[in-house]
Amino acid sequence: MARLDDYRARRDPGATPEPFEAGAPSAGALRYSMQNHDATRLHWDLRLEWDGVLLSWAVTRGPSLDPAEKRLAVRTEDHPIPYLTFEGVIPGGQYGAGTVMLWDLGHWRPLEDAERGLSKGHLRFQLYGRRLTGTWDLVRIKGKPSERRENWLLVKAEDAAAHRPDPVERYRTSVSTNRSFAEIAGEAPAKPFGPTEPLPLPEQAEPMLARLVEAPPSGQDWLHEIKIDGYRGLVHLGEGGPVIRTRNGLDWTARFASLIPALAELPPRSALIDGEIVAGAGAFGFSALQQAITAGGPFGFVAFDLLELEGHNLRDQPLVERRAALERLLADVPPLGLVQLSEAVPGDGAAALGAICAAGGEGIVSKLARAPYVPGRSDAWRKTKCEHRTAMTVIGWTPSESAGRPFASLLLASPDGPDGALRYRGRVGTGFSAETQAELAALMRPLVRRTAPTRVPKAESRGASWIEPRLVAEVRYAEMTRDDILRHASFLGLREDKMPPTPPGPVIRVEKPSGRSLKIAGVTVTSADRVVFPKAGVTKGDLAAYYERIAPLMLPHCADRPLALVRLPEGMGGERFFQKHAGRGFPAEMRQTQIEGEEEPAIYVASVPGLVAGAQMGVVEYHIRGTRRDRTDRPDRLVFDLDPDEGLGFDAVKAAAFQFRDRLAALGLPTWPMVTGGKGIHVVADLRRTATWETVKLFARTFAHLMAAQEPERYVATMSKAKRSGKIFVDWLRNEEQATAISPFSVRARAGAPVAMPLSWEALESESSANGYDLRTAAEIAPKIAPRRGKPVSLEAVARRLIEA
Repeated sequence: MARLDDYRARRDPGATPEPFEAGAPSAGALRYSMQNHDATRLHWDLRLEWDGVLLSWAVTRGPSLDPAEKRLAVRTEDHPIPYLTFEGVIPGGQYGAGTVMLWDLGHWRPLEDAERGLSKGHLRFQLYGRRLTGTWDLVRIKGKPSERRENWLLVKAEDAAAHRPDPVERYRTSVSTNRSFAEIAGEAPAKPFGPTEPLPLPEQAEPMLARLVEAPPSGQDWLHEIKIDGYRGLVHLGEGGPVIRTRNGLDWTARFASLIPALAELPPRSALIDGEIVAGAGAFGFSALQQAITAGGPFGFVAFDLLELEGHNLRDQPLVERRAALERLLADVPPLGLVQLSEAVPGDGAAALGAICAAGGEGIVSKLARAPYVPGRSDAWRKTKCEHRTAMTVIGWTPSESAGRPFASLLLASPDGPDGALRYRGRVGTGFSAETQAELAALMRPLVRRTAPTRVPKAESRGASWIEPRLVAEVRYAEMTRDDILRHASFLGLREDKMPPTPPGPVIRVEKPSGRSLKIAGVTVTSADRVVFPKAGVTKGDLAAYYERIAPLMLPHCADRPLALVRLPEGMGGERFFQKHAGRGFPAEMRQTQIEGEEEPAIYVASVPGLVAGAQMGVVEYHIRGTRRDRTDRPDRLVFDLDPDEGLGFDAVKAAAFQFRDRLAALGLPTWPMVTGGKGIHVVADLRRTATWETVKLFARTFAHLMAAQEPERYVATMSKAKRSGKIFVDWLRNEEQATAISPFSVRARAGAPVAMPLSWEALESESSANGYDLRTAAEIAPKIAPRRGKPVSLEAVARRLIEA
């Protein structure tokens, strides 16, 4: 990328740990960071993601929250996107030598056309960081023609985030590792945020729910909050936290992982906070939240109640006292940031509702100011909507007569009566995009059942297909008929937070079935013409056909192993997902297996259709664990990943692989090599299933560190990038119980569609790169260069020889 030429020209990739890869641009909200750089002169570096790079300014005195303070910001060269989270030491003699601290991290949003703002010299934007929030201005200073650098001013705009304590004085440690400059320079381990002596995590709790009413209450005894269009979330703070649970008790901490660092910084040793998860970075609404969930963020948390604090139960206290305690708890969080306190307005409910509806809001929740917190639905909390919306259980679908539409409408039901039995409520046939219909069809397919889960009138059920009542849809409707049937319903989205507490798994993205479809190994591959690798011209159909052709060679390596998948549903130019667990809608050919000690079942494949079905789901890379699913406590392979520093050529890596072969062979452990499709080589040994994970890990670590100790100028066995300059990192961490390594014959999600290719040692001698095989050539060449694998070896005897040596 030409925009990074200046950046790369100033730096030596063999001498500095700074990133050189261009990196992938964000598919969602634009990212932002600020780094504190202790170089020749202490300064702060502002990074704003734009057009595939990080726009960069050096802010000499750091940001100020006083709008009267104008801080000089010198425009510097564009940086690669991976620099966004860089933290470490730039060695002496290199450009920018000194210690770099990641000082703030988050997202940003231009408040006007960014290109126009950069061109005219005035960029106004919103920051959504952990430390800096609100509206900011970058204003260019007119300079002399001879000046090489552009001088700008960074100014805080007047808003709720202004006039707060000086962030330069307040924040002296890393936002990611909580380390000081000295600790970063000394490569000290990361330190946890929050209190040093947390109390036990609060137990799971049932939330208090509001009753839907037609009109809000009147009088001065009520507080009125804006009804938030998000997912209910109970945040548990304490030892082992934060933990986020939905209203049904599902642990969604991993799903909202981007919120965890901000929640971990909250001061109490333990707390249970009730609130709502919403879309972050300036996005609003339920559909925006669903998009954020698919993309992994950004999110925000709006807190509105406090159930426990420092081990004390607050539920019996009046709402006003609980809110006062919550306000004190959140007093120090940045305004307009990731964690906020909901606004509560006393007074007339009708006036509050009118104002919210006029502003385009969803409605209000009115709460009795003196009421305690009582689990379940209560008359002390009442919600009034600006429009009719409700959540309904999907019980089936009706067929469509239009080509390309998987269904005409969804059939809906909701609980009725004290026993919670479902009652039919009608159908919804509008509000679906083509992508949404494809996703819903894929989610419903594995839930099909023979009969309706509740009684449905014959006229409504003709031709219908029925499903288990697992999916919950949010719908907008005009009114309910006398028979409590929806009129003029429109689909808004799925409500995962209101689904049963034991769903099949997290929702996955299912692509729109458009274009040509192919039948490969019995699997329907939709959108077969979609280009996955643009430069190589490789389509989704090509990828599926490759996995069908290579399966006889690939399955002996990857079948019946727990997998991790790298999915690119939109190809190289779109988002990518690293996935270890199946979601609803995963094809039956991709199976699941429960592993002792793990909450969610792992994915595995056992046949050719399994590999092809993965390609249909957008899977490009298959990563395998070092064990089979029938004995997950006994590994059957050992891997040394030889990962060279950027400045090393392939000949150095190849020589290292042969040295590892000879040293391991001397211990009685035969190996075979695999070029990874990237820049390194895996040296692999087949093991008898006699040793435990502890033994395999100990052997791998000991051997790696022994090689590094004997030849420190050649090898390093620690992950520190600062110590890897000019060396080969011996990655022995692939040999842990849940760790994975790229599968032999897997395509790599890299330009050109390279393939991880296992070789004989003789074939490796003539190799000139680690990525010389691609999807178009691998299957034909593989049989000619395949490794000669002998019988698996017992590692215990090998380990004893290593100790004795």
